[in-house]
Amino acid sequence: MSNSPGLYIDIGKKARDLLYKDYGDKQPANHFRYDCVDSNFDVSCQCDAIVPGLSTAFRSIIPDSGGVELRYLHDYAGFTAGIGLKAGRHNHLQSVGLDRIVKFSVVAGNTVLSLGTDAAFDISTRTFSNYNAGLSFNTALFNASVNLNDKLENLRASYYQELVPLTRTAVAAELKHSFSNHRSISDNIPIPTSLTVGFQHGLFPSTLVKVRVNTNGKVGAHVQQSFWQKFSIAVSGETDIRASSWIPNVRFGMAFSS
Repeated sequence: MSNSPGLYIDIGKKARDLLYKDYGDKQPANHFRYDCVDSNFDVSCQCDAIVPGLSTAFRSIIPDSGGVELRYLHDYAGFTAGIGLKAGRHNHLQSVGLDRIVKFSVVAGNTVLSLGTDAAFDISTRTFSNYNAGLSFNTALFNASVNLNDKLENLRASYYQELVPLTRTAVAAELKHSFSNHRSISDNIPIPTSLTVGFQHGLFPSTLVKVRVNTNGKVGAHVQQSFWQKFSIAVSGETDIRASSWIPNVRFGMAFSS
């Protein structure tokens, strides 16, 4: 059995997937829009075992970003390095353009305890556009992690526990806190101190239901139905119970896999 700690993106991934994956929270800087409908396309692929421990991955979010990445897993470390394009606003041009970004990350440890960091370097400005650090602690009962994101200015502490593996029943919680009044690099919105709690349950082997609520007054739900293990459709919605109007923001999604 491998003792590899995985990659940096694996730190806090289980809690992050339960609370945010498929909800469609983040809208790309560029996106297709028609009346009240926004849409984008996410295409990804991975080629494993180029040589033992080495793989490559490609992802494109049309028309927002795209890139290619090399990944290497060792018994007690994980490394990634890649290059890509990411949409960004160029103030001096008053327009949206694509920035060339070089990314790399390293994680050291084992399957129980791991520590890692990742960084993004903007080739156009020759500066580090972002850097993060993370710590993960995993047991057979739960997964816990702490991340310092957005140039170490924002704290995210998460907890995930699987209750009934047969039905994919699990709970997760995430605490976010900002050490400054600056805007989040990743979300471009202020991050107050907040707590998000989520729950998921498989009603049937092909049907997954998720709900979440946070201290900012937002309540969300997500239902995903899979067909033939290759195709799935999903409906998610979220509303702000503090707002004068509780009209939810509803999203539809489709996914194909091979």
